[in-house]
Amino acid sequence: MKVALIVPMNNPDSGKSFYDSKFVSTFLLSKRYISYLLAIPTLASLTPPQHEIRIFDENIEDIDYTWKADLAGISVRTMFANRAYEISETYRKRGVKTVLGGIHPSMCPEEAIQYCDSVVIGEAEGIWPTILRDAEAGCLKRLYKANGLADLTASPVPIRRSLSKNKYFIDIVQTTKGCPFNCEFCSVYAFDGQTIRNKTIDQVIKEVQDINASRAKYKQHKSIFFVDDNIIANKRFARELFLALSPYKINWMCQASINISQEDELLSLMRESGCGAIFIGLETISKQNLARMHKRINQRYNYLEAVKKIQSHEMLVHGSFIVGYDFDSKEAFDELIDFIQESKLLMPLINVLTPFPGTELFKRLEEEGRIIHKDWSKYDSRHVVFSPSKMSPEELFNEYRRIVRAVYSFTAIMARLQYYWDIDFWRRSNEIDPVKLRYRLLFALRLCTLLISPNLERSKFIIKILPKVLNKRVRVSTILTLMAYNDFAYTL
Repeated sequence: MKVALIVPMNNPDSGKSFYDSKFVSTFLLSKRYISYLLAIPTLASLTPPQHEIRIFDENIEDIDYTWKADLAGISVRTMFANRAYEISETYRKRGVKTVLGGIHPSMCPEEAIQYCDSVVIGEAEGIWPTILRDAEAGCLKRLYKANGLADLTASPVPIRRSLSKNKYFIDIVQTTKGCPFNCEFCSVYAFDGQTIRNKTIDQVIKEVQDINASRAKYKQHKSIFFVDDNIIANKRFARELFLALSPYKINWMCQASINISQEDELLSLMRESGCGAIFIGLETISKQNLARMHKRINQRYNYLEAVKKIQSHEMLVHGSFIVGYDFDSKEAFDELIDFIQESKLLMPLINVLTPFPGTELFKRLEEEGRIIHKDWSKYDSRHVVFSPSKMSPEELFNEYRRIVRAVYSFTAIMARLQYYWDIDFWRRSNEIDPVKLRYRLLFALRLCTLLISPNLERSKFIIKILPKVLNKRVRVSTILTLMAYNDFAYTL
């Protein structure tokens, strides 16, 4: 069979979200995206070799419907559900059978089945080969449900060779699934379970070797993002992993809970093995909101001290925040802006509270009659889709926009950058993963072309950062991301 594996995007014409901006593609003069969806190369690895596979990721390319697929597998996240349904219907009109899987169809199977031939509920590792056999035999079932959680030690190495590798900035690896916490707003534990499951260290290293071999072929230097929901959930495994990664001299980043700030040995091992940044869900600086979220672990820590401790190991903290929880007020948002500047969080992620299907939050707000609509395309963490407690939806959006603009004005960015330049923060990262001078020169020249724009604040910013870019006092990718976030903030 010919099998199309597809990643939809919210609106193929916009390409605009807090995590990715058209600015990047425009600046680089070619369409790029932050990374691929790991589900797709995982499905490719589970597909027997007699089947022909093509991957279409709308974030970087158009879907070629003229390629005569026999089966289309579409991975669906909530914000992309509407678009996924459109793609599925387009294929079905062409006589192609479609299968929808991922977290949204798993949480809303009755809805999803209206737009496809088959729905997968749960993890696909143990189901996908059966689906292919049934499709080939012409007896595709309407529903496939995972029988328990997947055994990660039996997972093959994801096949990334079918991806457009030069279109992504970061490679993705997952070593662990499951989260022991039960945050009200999060669907991870509902989908992946609360039991921590690990791959073997050998499996992870094989993936790293596979990625490095691909990079050598394309002469690329990119980071690896370990997308485990909490890379230190199993601390013994984490220690072994960090020791095993050290010889490979890769620049990597990960997600972890705030208690990593108390793990001196793990922090040292992470830095020595090439970790340059840790994504931490700080969520809110309100103790009342933390309690409402069931984010008990965060309540035990002083954020400023925790961030300072981690960044003393020369690793950035990417703090994530949610605005719009029940105890948020306009005054609280001013406090958040001040905290971000005081803590020197360089690239904080600000999200509007979003009640995703399958979460306790969605259930609670629906019972309270506070869900405004179920237009999934607006469930992207930058639209207000519920009624807040202390303000109107319009007021919450305006406050969200104000926070993002305050944090990502070039003046605010420069104030935080100066701290990192003063301590030569990127010295170690540039030693592990050096960017050649010619690429820095090309980047600097491209920045110079923006000096003629009417954006005076941006022009002043570029003039100040050019020497830092050329003398390796900052990562090129960091500057590009900061400028993309500024562009996003001022086009909200």
